[in-house]
Amino acid sequence: MGNRADEYGTDVEIYRKALTNTIYAETPSSAPEQLLDLLDQLGLERQEVRTAGPVYIWHEVPGRLDADEQKRLASRAIPALLMAGCKVNCTPDVFDEAAYQRAVQEIRSRRARPSAARPAPAAPSSRPELSRRTA
Repeated sequence: MGNRADEYGTDVEIYRKALTNTIYAETPSSAPEQLLDLLDQLGLERQEVRTAGPVYIWHEVPGRLDADEQKRLASRAIPALLMAGCKVNCTPDVFDEAAYQRAVQEIRSRRARPSAARPAPAAPSSRPELSRRTA
């Protein structure tokens, strides 16, 4: 089993698997449990295959969602991953700019509320790296 995150040196690779409708979020084979838990919290479903050797873990956007909802969920997860310090790559075919921007605004508004006396740290303003790679 290949792993795009290992191959490309990212923390999370978000893409649609070739010839399927499934959107994957792959992490490196040595991903910390904290990152896997964050993906769980963001609504992605953890998948696992145990072998005699390694255990393969990845996340998928829930298949019960329609195609547009799947793209929105994947795109809305990106700002939280960036805020956690992750290097994220998302292919353009699954990226929803409007959903991403809404998630950024929600993070900014949550961070601005706690204390008016302290300025809130800047939220990610740049878009994630969009890959031109195709599966």
